[in-house]
Amino acid sequence: MTSSMVTSLQPNRPPRPNLAFRQLRGHRSPAEFAALVRRAAREIGERVSCDARYVGRVEAGEIRCPNYAYERVFLHMFPGRTLADLGFAPRSSVRGRAARPEPAATGETPGALEPYDTQDPYDTHENHEESDVLRRAFMTGGGATVAAALGPFGLTIDAAATEQPIRRAGSSEAAALEEAVRRIRLLDDRHGADGLYRRAAAPLRAAYELLDAGATRQTTVDRLHSGAGELAISVGWLAHDSGRFDDARSHYAEALATARMTGDDALEAHAFCNTAFLARDAGRPREAVRAAQAAQRVGRPLGSARLMSLLALREAGGWAGLADRTGCEQALARAQALFERGHSDADPEWMSFYGEAELEGLEAQCWSTLGDWPRAARHARRAAQLQDPHFTRNIALYTAELADDLARGGRPDEAALAGMQVLDLLDQVQSSRIQTMLAGTARVLLPHRRACGVSEFLERHTSLPRPM
Repeated sequence: MTSSMVTSLQPNRPPRPNLAFRQLRGHRSPAEFAALVRRAAREIGERVSCDARYVGRVEAGEIRCPNYAYERVFLHMFPGRTLADLGFAPRSSVRGRAARPEPAATGETPGALEPYDTQDPYDTHENHEESDVLRRAFMTGGGATVAAALGPFGLTIDAAATEQPIRRAGSSEAAALEEAVRRIRLLDDRHGADGLYRRAAAPLRAAYELLDAGATRQTTVDRLHSGAGELAISVGWLAHDSGRFDDARSHYAEALATARMTGDDALEAHAFCNTAFLARDAGRPREAVRAAQAAQRVGRPLGSARLMSLLALREAGGWAGLADRTGCEQALARAQALFERGHSDADPEWMSFYGEAELEGLEAQCWSTLGDWPRAARHARRAAQLQDPHFTRNIALYTAELADDLARGGRPDEAALAGMQVLDLLDQVQSSRIQTMLAGTARVLLPHRRACGVSEFLERHTSLPRPM
């Protein structure tokens, strides 16, 4: 029988309260201050899920030095101050971790890949940083390192086979599961699904075994169900993006069943959202429309305009697949109006990828499906220009969409240039979906070999290793 074990690092000395940080919070409650942190993160394109517990741990001194994502957010909130001014210890003093030069000293740009070993070993609540070591492991299939990446700092989900029964889960197991979901999403954002899918199956099995084992408190049971459902969706997306549509459908259905058993509307809306996207890609546009509309029915009471905007885009994609231009345009207009209402604290954490770039990219896909290549190219180009550098996979995706739209719209030289840009990103991104798009573009460009840059693109594309 498989078991899931969670181990945590414990500090060897009592923490020293961070009085400077507490003073900066002022009269605001920890929850109110956490909301300000999340809002500041969105302003600079960072992804943190700060809550009152995290603020409390900082003020109690349990988090001696924040990870790089939080550092950027805090310095944005309090311009002119240093980490020391905020009451944090230098990274070099965090015991058991090697110091690392600050990005400015190494010539790196903010948001560059940063190693795990610079983080506070006691900060197990949040870590959205990825290391070059992990990147290489995913690109080359390093299983042991990948397994480590799917557990959070100091919390590792271990799905190794043992003969011992699974113990009842507690809050640390639930936290480990939630962090595994974040890690998978982060790595997918940067590198695509192909190197991740098979390795993500073990944490998913472990998650459902935790559910079978039960938990000590109902709040923990609820967290485990939600975490397992979100993990099923994440693994389903990895299957989806790597062309394994049947596997993706199964994982999304599992998440939907989990949501309905527990009455989790947020999880159900997410599952329907991804089901709609999959149905569109699998050539079932009517199912895509129905799933997107179901997602909107269950998601409307959640209070997130951005969620409803994304769901309207999912519906638009279905209408485009049905060649219903009017239905598509109406859904696109609704998506744009909802998007313009802005962010809110009700926005689900998993929607961190959904910004103006994704809005433009999904609209480009709609116009492409409808055969309006010039309009599709305009939106795809804007999507690639707007995308945060963190989302490498999406930059490659939008640029591949642009290349295909330009090729089909009779602009082979521009298409070849965009295609070359995608090829330059494929040493960082593994996505069968992107490679399939490039292959389609190459076929369209074959009759245009004499156009500027086309022959070079075709030769380089031919030399690509084929997806497994």
